[in-house]
Amino acid sequence: MRASDAEREAVVEVLRQASVEGRLTLAELTERTEAAYLAQTHSELAQLTTDLPNAGSAPRPSPGSVAARPGGSNRQWFVAVMGDTKRNGKWRIDQELGAVAVMGDVTLDLREAEVRGNVIDIVATSIMGDVKIIVPDGVDVELSGVAIMGDKKVKVIEAPPGQNAPIVRVKAFVLMGDVKVIGDSQAQPIRRALFAWSDWWQERRNGMPGYLEAGNAAISHREARRAALDEFRTMRRDAHRAWREMRQEARDARRQGRREWRDGN
Repeated sequence: MRASDAEREAVVEVLRQASVEGRLTLAELTERTEAAYLAQTHSELAQLTTDLPNAGSAPRPSPGSVAARPGGSNRQWFVAVMGDTKRNGKWRIDQELGAVAVMGDVTLDLREAEVRGNVIDIVATSIMGDVKIIVPDGVDVELSGVAIMGDKKVKVIEAPPGQNAPIVRVKAFVLMGDVKVIGDSQAQPIRRALFAWSDWWQERRNGMPGYLEAGNAAISHREARRAALDEFRTMRRDAHRAWREMRQEARDARRQGRREWRDGN
């Protein structure tokens, strides 16, 4: 039997609730949400929730309840000062995030994170550094903020209009640095489990505008990013070396001054 729009929205709500409960990662939530909107029959919708609680029956519409959103005054911070900080793999996001890169690199890979809501809020500050946020293609990205002699960019294949996709909201403050939000097509792939619905979902997804072009452009984007990153790291190493030499010279000058003072007294 053909599925209705209301039944698709009901399945999306089940998936969002499963994410709040920690049963799905952001990548799984995004993929299954997209697959729900692409599903054409009840059987295709049912495949998306067979491994979730209370999902054995055919989907039915539910009132427009909203998944709880992570919040609170506390923010989880990731800081890199003339170094590298990376967070990837399995981790939980139940509060707002902050990233600070000062002549360093911060990488936040959200794809395998367990997200306790439909919105992820991130404040990213880059001073002669690089903040990179990796998300699944298919999320909605809202990037705002200020860039002075730097860049803030989004390279994500976002969800089509009208879909209730997860939202990644980034407020960037950039000074001679970069804040970038990139999708799967621009990053190293992660290992994904195979499900019965994967084949028809992937086939329909590949027919959507944007995905075919992204696959052809991914290699050139990666090469350009790699070259720019190598150049930046070389500049950062040179600056770090010069800073250490200046600090060592200051120490030597202080020691010499103390020796001369002792010899004079």
